[in-house]
Amino acid sequence: MSLTVLIPARLASTRLPNKPLADIGGLPMVVRVARRVISGASPAGNVRVVVATDSDKIIDACQAHGVETVLTRADHASGSDRLAEACELLKLDDNEIVINVQGDEPLIEPTLVSAVAQLLTARPEASMSTAAHAIGTAGDFNNPNVVKVLVDAAGLALYFSRAPIPFWRDQPGALPSPPPLRHIGIYGYRVGFLRQFPMLSPAPIEAIEALEQLRALWHGYRIAVHITDHAPGPGVDTPEDLERVRRLLHC
Repeated sequence: MSLTVLIPARLASTRLPNKPLADIGGLPMVVRVARRVISGASPAGNVRVVVATDSDKIIDACQAHGVETVLTRADHASGSDRLAEACELLKLDDNEIVINVQGDEPLIEPTLVSAVAQLLTARPEASMSTAAHAIGTAGDFNNPNVVKVLVDAAGLALYFSRAPIPFWRDQPGALPSPPPLRHIGIYGYRVGFLRQFPMLSPAPIEAIEALEQLRALWHGYRIAVHITDHAPGPGVDTPEDLERVRRLLHC
């Protein structure tokens, strides 16, 4: 399966300035993310990894380490807009699949890329795919920074929320059984749908939850969910997160 992985990267970050270029063991973070994805590609070499950015500095850093880039506009309102432009610049066909990996996930599990891609290939009724894993503690379940997802019997997303869902009426705040699912922020898209997505009107639930994927559900599109046994490694949003990742990678 031929596959394009797009890694959006912007320098504008209020909590960690110049985040994509933050040094992790001698490599800019966005380069480390790209290399980690490439490390999980099949020996056939059929995975193309491209950093989509509006920054010449990021392009220079990626090119210095042999990572392919594409220069996008600086005025995009969301990450999906940037991905849609990248598809145009790369001349991808509507029937192709792209995977969105965030540039601040240096510990992403590389096998998730192929799993999310294969799931979307196998589920023609879905326009998107993503991943989730079982939540193990009541603290994570009740944490609004941990996004939860509910799926139906067919493994398609019913809803995403920062709230503890499903809500256990008889034991509020306790961890339900079977365990609820934590959403992992990796997405697969059919290119044709990705081109349409920025033109969809924002959904009220999207604005309330601050979760862009709810726009797809609001407009009737389906999202297939791959459930993995592996909890995701920590992402990087703050200087403290960066130090934690450095320690985990012994950098």
